[in-house]
Amino acid sequence: MKSNGSHKLMDAVFGSDIYREYVRAFTDATGLPASLHAPRSWQLPHHGGRNENTFCSIIGANSRSCASCLQVQEKLARAAANEPCTLTCPHGMSESVVPVQMGQELIGFLHTGQVFRKAPTIVQFNGVARQLSKWGLQVDLARLREAYFQTRVMHPRQYEAMVKLLAVFAQHLSLVCNQIAVQQRNAEPPVIVRAKEFILNHQAEELSLGQVAKAVNTSTFYFCKIFKKATGLNFTDYLSRVRIEKARNLLLNPNLRVSEIAYEIGFQSLTHFNRVFKRVLGQSPTAYRARLPVT
Repeated sequence: MKSNGSHKLMDAVFGSDIYREYVRAFTDATGLPASLHAPRSWQLPHHGGRNENTFCSIIGANSRSCASCLQVQEKLARAAANEPCTLTCPHGMSESVVPVQMGQELIGFLHTGQVFRKAPTIVQFNGVARQLSKWGLQVDLARLREAYFQTRVMHPRQYEAMVKLLAVFAQHLSLVCNQIAVQQRNAEPPVIVRAKEFILNHQAEELSLGQVAKAVNTSTFYFCKIFKKATGLNFTDYLSRVRIEKARNLLLNPNLRVSEIAYEIGFQSLTHFNRVFKRVLGQSPTAYRARLPVT
């Protein structure tokens, strides 16, 4: 996906009801901040946001301490390209990011943290205060101490469970991203809209470019040209994505075997299905199902 397309996609996700409602529910339930940001975002993810840690808000105003926090975000982003990651910042607080992917493409990160997983001590705070003083942070020490010790303390097991909740939501957001990406391509000629409807209704059949072109009353050559221009994909790749999207929904049913799903969505061979699924989503159907939450 091109950079401009990625920005449009992120803007649409930020504006989606499902994202806003989840973040609101997450912050209400945990008392912690949650945010979504692009892979190369050079700003503090929660600064000025709901449930931002007061201590983090205070030190975020200082350029040296802000730079230190940004270095933690950079380390998290590098470590979490494919799976959730948690790190401890120089002030002793935990920060976590969960990748949001669409296929093999990294769309962004869900971010939470600014929390202790072990109760802080006065010795620990004194060390932090000395470092901040060296960095030139000028703030009322009593106010800083109060904010530090008011920081939420969570048991490691509880914190890990919370990060798993974010990981589940990241999988949901990947579906939303895919749906939005498809919707963004829908400002298309009527012939493309009809073609997509035909493909959706006949995806389980052996479907060819010529059949679809005939169904929408165009020549194969003309249809091939305008379809690629409108969707950014050739016919085969588009059909594969439609089928894989259906497969993702069917994989939620533990009673369906992977082979049954493959044939139900139109693949004539399990090997071909596995290969296409991995190409589109970056993992095998079995691995994808194993990561789904157990109901």
